[in-house]
Amino acid sequence: MTVEQARRPALGWLLTDTMAVVRRHLLKVTRVPESLFFALIQPVMFVLLFAYVFGGAINVGPGGAQAYREFLIPGIFAQTVMFAVASITVGITEDSTRGIMDRFRSLPMKPGAVLGGHTLASLFQNILVIVMLSITGLAVGWRPHGSVLKTATAYLLLACFAYAITWVGAWIGLHMPSPEVAGTAGLAWIFPLTFASSVFTPIGTMPSWLQPIASWNPVSCLALACRSLFENPMPLLGTTFPERHAVALSFGWAALLLAIFAPLAVRYFKNNASSGKA
Repeated sequence: MTVEQARRPALGWLLTDTMAVVRRHLLKVTRVPESLFFALIQPVMFVLLFAYVFGGAINVGPGGAQAYREFLIPGIFAQTVMFAVASITVGITEDSTRGIMDRFRSLPMKPGAVLGGHTLASLFQNILVIVMLSITGLAVGWRPHGSVLKTATAYLLLACFAYAITWVGAWIGLHMPSPEVAGTAGLAWIFPLTFASSVFTPIGTMPSWLQPIASWNPVSCLALACRSLFENPMPLLGTTFPERHAVALSFGWAALLLAIFAPLAVRYFKNNASSGKA
């Protein structure tokens, strides 16, 4: 370590180390472009499947199939953000089992930079997927009817939520013994959250006992918030607090998840430096 490096502020070290990890992951994507391809194609397949196969059986009020497509796309945005968690969960576990994490620990790097680089790289991939999904949505008839400010806020919310939820995936990945287990664990909790939500159907069509659960589901909040900001159809909207304040609550969920899981993940990574568990 040089004198100049030793004098560098702690924040400067953190940012430099974080971006070094981000660059590593972006280079990895260029060498294995198939991973990005399948990440891009999965939400497109969901859009086509629900828009043209199942959409006709789901009634969201006047407008028929076109109204359902406008209802669907914000929900697919929320689902896509959630499904991206599985990728970082597997990536973290893979780096741990291959000894990559130990190599990072042998370098004079800030502990938060390694996981921060992982999560930022995942965010960049999420942004690409959201752009691709937006283009697909426009192609099937979806339109954001809100103002430019509202539309920008919707995309900002998606980015904030995506970054926060990747820290949950990072924390889970640190605890998994193998990439195979991580792949299962990364999806096991996402499916119930996604399908017991307003992603594909209005909450008002669900059984009465499930409606409160679906209303407070963070995935429902995110989907409802996007529909509100894009001014897309919101049929059978209830009077519960989450349904009436979905935008504020979604930002709140993102802040809460980040505040809880980022410190937990960094602490676990740091405390297990000598045990070889992470």
